Amino acid sequence: MKESWSASADYPAFNFTKPIHLPYRTSNFTSSIIKTHLPLKKEETTSPLTTTTTAAATNNVHPPPPPTLPPPHPSLPLPLTRTFTTTPHPRATFNQVLRGCRKPQPKRKPESPAMSETQNPCMKGVCLKVFVMAPKKPNSAERKVARVRLSSEKVVTAYIPGEGHNVQQHAVVLVRGGRSQDCPGVKYHLVRGALDLSGVPNRSSSRSKYGTKKPKKGL
Repeated sequence: MKESWSASADYPAFNFTKPIHLPYRTSNFTSSIIKTHLPLKKEETTSPLTTTTTAAATNNVHPPPPPTLPPPHPSLPLPLTRTFTTTPHPRATFNQVLRGCRKPQPKRKPESPAMSETQNPCMKGVCLKVFVMAPKKPNSAERKVARVRLSSEKVVTAYIPGEGHNVQQHAVVLVRGGRSQDCPGVKYHLVRGALDLSGVPNRSSSRSKYGTKKPKKGL
């Protein structure tokens, strides 16, 4: 039995001048002959990875680009990464709750109140009085201290560190925070080598804390 094929858009490269002889009407045999003699369709000639690209090109439709997020602004904080752990969160025991661990705790008093109120590391002041006080037991010495009126109009007692000093009344000094361990009521230090207070002479170690300049070589 003879069957003729007509040209179509699916098989543009096939020669339709000669008919195809199909001896049997079996579907499997017919499909095998068509597959062996006819060229493949455009969708079948392409690989699965490029099927969508070929179909979009034939229809003149460009595929949409993949969505991209803009980079974060440098001023914005980086996203926080949450870390997961299998360790259980420690909880308060019954006795700790009875003692009041869940009640609001009182704030800790600042070591140098005059500095913490103004949030200043150092403040300028004028000496009102320079005197000597005795330390607490078991220490025994003569600690050099000074009463200073700060620029905030507060009067404090400051310790003079180092051996020897040239602080006098009406001298302008620089006051920093920090208490004296064995002098009660002394919660401030004077900065050596600043303003009218000179540094400690002839000191080789910790010179930056006492305002001592580096000695010249050969002396």
